[in-house]
Amino acid sequence: MGRALVIGCGGTLGFAWTAAVLAELERQGWDPRTADVLVGTSAGAELVALLGAGVPGSAIHDGSDHLVAAHLSSPGAPGGLPGLPRPGLPGLGLTRAALARRVDLLAGLAGLLPRGGGDARWLVDLGDALADPVTGWTTHPRTWLVAADGRTGERVPFGRADAPTTTLGRAIAASWAIPGWFPPVRIGERAFLDGGAVSPTSADLLLPRVADGGIDEVVVVAPMSSRGGAPARGPARAERLLRRPMTRRVDREVAALRAAGAHVVRIEPTAADLDALGANFMDGSRVQRVRDTATRSAPALVAQLEVLR
Repeated sequence: MGRALVIGCGGTLGFAWTAAVLAELERQGWDPRTADVLVGTSAGAELVALLGAGVPGSAIHDGSDHLVAAHLSSPGAPGGLPGLPRPGLPGLGLTRAALARRVDLLAGLAGLLPRGGGDARWLVDLGDALADPVTGWTTHPRTWLVAADGRTGERVPFGRADAPTTTLGRAIAASWAIPGWFPPVRIGERAFLDGGAVSPTSADLLLPRVADGGIDEVVVVAPMSSRGGAPARGPARAERLLRRPMTRRVDREVAALRAAGAHVVRIEPTAADLDALGANFMDGSRVQRVRDTATRSAPALVAQLEVLR
């Protein structure tokens, strides 16, 4: 029997919020690095790559690890707004997949965004620095970074045995390739976009491991979902519109895992966290506010894990 940790997408601010949750998990007695499987999407991929390479959650949160500190202060990190778009619709396959009902409507809408003009070099550099010199991946043998095939919408967990081989840096960049913000990342003959365009967590990719008895507990940390709704005023209403379908997707994935027999704990932002996160999940000016708020809210959120120990 084993436990999996799933970390969902959430951009710059979702990274900061999740880092506080990881630090609190560690403080309350469970080291996230010991999960049997680590599954991450977008900012979650960045985080599980750090965990899988042996960086403690507390060091990610407080920046005490020199590599983390350099990464978070990198001049190449994205700003609060996307760069100028480039010609082309590299995710149009997502739209076709949505019309065929293979992916959700939200993914189909993401496919209509133009080619992003951002540069993911800061993510590639992180992966190159973290990669084990022998294996080229994380030292944790089951670290999965989820990206979406821009032609079909298929989610691919890089690091799983049946996934295409690539470098850790390119896998992080592929999982982070937000439509309209960053260009797709080509791996082999396929071009990949942010896995969060199709699912905020991809927790359901664990279903085969649950079915074969390898995993019986799943901890889902989902910055972009909110059970029970999340009222808002002003610009934050737009963010809540995006959050609703993401929450429904996480609802379905959690229900499927529970139906398969897994015990699932779901950790999501509180109302105070959502106020701190604001309307733009890439707004770096709010990082410290998000960290401070999450540090206060995380103890109660993590306390529900007591049943898993």
